[in-house]
This record gives sequence, structure tokens and C-alpha cells, in this order.
Amino acid sequence: MSQEPLITLGSLSFSLQQAVAILVFFAGMVTLWFGVRMRQNARTAERQRALAERRAEEMEHMMSQLAKSQSEMTGRMQTMAEIFGSRQSDLLRVVNERLEGVGKSLSSSMMQSTKHTHDSLRAVHERLATLDQAQKSMGVLAGEVVNLRQVLSDKQSRGAFGQGRMEAIIEDALAPSNYAFQAVLSNNSRPDCLIHMPSGAPPLVVDAKFPLEAFEAMRSAETADEKKQAATRFRRDIARHIDDISSKYLLNGETQETALMFVPSESVFAHIYEHFEDLVQRAYRARVVIVSPSLLMLSVQVVQSVLRDARMREQAHVIQKEVAHLMEDVARLTERTGKLQSHFSQTARDLEQIQTSSGKIQRRGQRIVDLGLGAEHHEGTRPPEPLQTTLEDDELPPLFSGR
Repeated sequence: MSQEPLITLGSLSFSLQQAVAILVFFAGMVTLWFGVRMRQNARTAERQRALAERRAEEMEHMMSQLAKSQSEMTGRMQTMAEIFGSRQSDLLRVVNERLEGVGKSLSSSMMQSTKHTHDSLRAVHERLATLDQAQKSMGVLAGEVVNLRQVLSDKQSRGAFGQGRMEAIIEDALAPSNYAFQAVLSNNSRPDCLIHMPSGAPPLVVDAKFPLEAFEAMRSAETADEKKQAATRFRRDIARHIDDISSKYLLNGETQETALMFVPSESVFAHIYEHFEDLVQRAYRARVVIVSPSLLMLSVQVVQSVLRDARMREQAHVIQKEVAHLMEDVARLTERTGKLQSHFSQTARDLEQIQTSSGKIQRRGQRIVDLGLGAEHHEGTRPPEPLQTTLEDDELPPLFSGR
């Protein structure tokens, strides 16, 4: 066979003989691969068959167990059916008894509900009568309010009203010795109230003569011009009242540097702070504080706290002295407790020694009982040794030994 190249791949050339050898080699490799794959498939099939047989056995075992459980369940169901059949009559009897009881309870509840309904209707009628009476009282109260407004329209009546509210607040918060009404100052002026301060400090002045005529005019004004005129009058009256308080009641060394101007109405107080900021600033510069009933109550509570703190400071030395005596008593109590504890310890030791001696006496008495003194001695029998029956001095507790 010729060795001339038959196949050329790039730079490689193969003859026919070499090409056949290569084809044979590849055919052998393919055959070998197919053989290996077939053996692997055979082993896999064998394992799957074994696994299927094992699963079939497990399935058969589970079916047998399931059949057994089903038979047991059938027996139990039959037993339960018998039990239910036997107890059904009891259940029906109990249900009938309960239904009878429920019927009786419903009938009694209906009777009670009817009674409660009648009672409620009676109470409603009574409350309606009470409401009618309250409506009549409201009419009477409305008439009294009209009378109060008529009273407040008078200047003197308004002054008495403000004075009464201020006095009620002061009397509720302070002791009688801490304030004075209508006191006379050195310039012959008469403030409505003087609140005494602690430690000899000058008293605080409270004025309750607030002008309300212009405010009532503002409330009753119907046109814008009337309201403007009333507001101008209100501003002028309040400014004059602030100046009067500052000039009459702020006396150097005799009263506090600040005075309180009491406004007997919260609405008037809020109106001043909302619409008359210039009056608030004027009062601040004049050292006059405008207060409402709630603010006066708060101020009086602050004064009360100051008075209480002053009394506590005055009594501080007494408290310190009492605390020193208390510490001495505590030290004396500690010393006596230690002595008592030592006595208790000695008593406990003495009791322990007495118990020890008592135990020894009991043991010696038992030995005497065990000797058998009433029995005769046989010849040749060694007589018992004499028993020491006296307690030694060191065995006695100090109570008996004279220690």
C-alpha cells in the first residue's frame, strides 16, 4: 500500500493506513464507552429494582399495619357507638331538664324585667318632675342674675363685690395674723388688704377697687363709635387707677415695692391682656401687677409658702437641738443593747454547762441502775469496783461551784 498522504489537516498529513488505524482506535474507544455505560445502566437498574422491591415490602408492611389499625378503629367505633347509644337517653333527659329550668328562668327573668321596666319608667317620671323643678329654679336664677347685673351697675356695689371676692381668697389661704383688711398707712390711705411678710419685711398691698363702668359700656355698645369711646374711657380709667395705686400704696420702707391690682373677673383680665397691651406695660413700669382671681390665689399660695419657710427657718435651731438629743438617746440605747447582749451570751453559756452536768448525772444514774444492787454475789465472783458518784468540782457549772 502506498505511503502517500491521503488526508491533510493543516500541517499534518495522514496516509490511508494511518487513517484506518485512527478510525479503528476511535471505534474501539466508542465500543468501550458503550460497554461501560451499559454496565452502569445495568447496575443502576439493579439498584432501582432492589429499591422498588424494598419499597414494595415497606408498602405491604404499612398496608398490613393500616389494615390492623382499621380493624382496631372499627372496634373502637363500634364501642363508641354503643356508648353513645347508651348515653343518648341520659343526654335527652338532661337536656329536657335543662330546658325546663331555662323556661322557668326565662319566665322569672321576664317578670323581673317587667318589674324593672315599671321601676325605670317611674324613675323617669320622677326625674322629669325634677327637671321641671330645675327649670323653674333656672328661671329664678336668671332673675337673680339680672338682679346681680343691676347690682354691678352701681359703682359701690361693684367695689363691694370685688372686695368680697378678694377677701374670700385671702381668708381661705392665709391665717388671720398674716393679713389685715382696710388698714391705714402713714399717708392716711386705706388699702383694701395688707399681706404681712416674714422677717419684718414690709407688707404687700392688694387693691380691689377696679373700675368696671367703662367695661360695661364696651359690652353694651352697639355701634363702632360707641365701642371706640367706651374703649378710650376704659383705657383712661385703668391708667388713672394704676397711677393712684402707685402713688398711694407704694411707700418706701412701709410697703413692698410692688402692689397687686385685683380684677374680679377672669374675662375682664383676659380682655385687658389681649386688647390693652399698653395698660399692661404701664402697670409694669408703675410696679403694679394686674391679677385675676386665679392669679391672686396663686400669689397668695406663694406667700403662704414663703411664710411657712420662714417659720421653719425660725424653728431650725430647735430642730437641731432636738436632733442632738435624739443622737444622744440613740448612742445610749446602743450601749445598753450591747450590755444586754453580753448578759444574754453569759446566760447561754451557763445553760450549756448546766445541760452538760445534767447529762453526766443521767449517765451515772444509768450505771447505778445497771449494777443490780439487789442481786447476791456468788462465791468467787469479783465484787464490782466502787462507783464514784460525786461530781468533781470542775464538772459543776459556775452556778453550783461558787465560781
